[in-house]
Amino acid sequence: MNIIKNSISRIGRLQVFIPRLLINEASYCTAAENASLANVSSALPPVSEPDKLYKRVELEIRSNEPAVLKSYSWFAKTSAEHLGIEVGENRTQRIAHKERYTLLKSVHVHKKHRVQYEIRTHFHFLHLHRITGSTCDTLLEYIERNLPEGVAMKITKIEMQRLPEYLSTPPTTNKEN
Repeated sequence: MNIIKNSISRIGRLQVFIPRLLINEASYCTAAENASLANVSSALPPVSEPDKLYKRVELEIRSNEPAVLKSYSWFAKTSAEHLGIEVGENRTQRIAHKERYTLLKSVHVHKKHRVQYEIRTHFHFLHLHRITGSTCDTLLEYIERNLPEGVAMKITKIEMQRLPEYLSTPPTTNKEN
């Protein structure tokens, strides 16, 4: 902690940029600030709603560069396994989706001279099974924050729900003979 105090005193002008909550020492917070932090934590409503359960979370990862896609899909799979999440389908689409555009080289005259441009999009699919809502949010936030340039992700969540009350109990009938 002395190292942090010394570096803060040396910095001087940059002390404004260091938030007080990052320094874990009571001497940096006054009694009024501690009381206001306690009031904020007590003002939060209690969590009475149960956590959501997802049967499957499907990640579709797209990229123009296959090496970046392979590296990022490995990162996503490994981070899910470290959190103890069951990884189901983990596959790469062999054939890239190709879009070709043909344009004229010259605007006015030479109609036979054309240029073709091609955009290749590679896909990777990753399915995560039986995951809670809070774990899913934590994992997806971590994965999305480390998303490299040129990579896009589409997330589909399939939520498990209880049967409605009118379906879970059989109807009662009165038999009169």
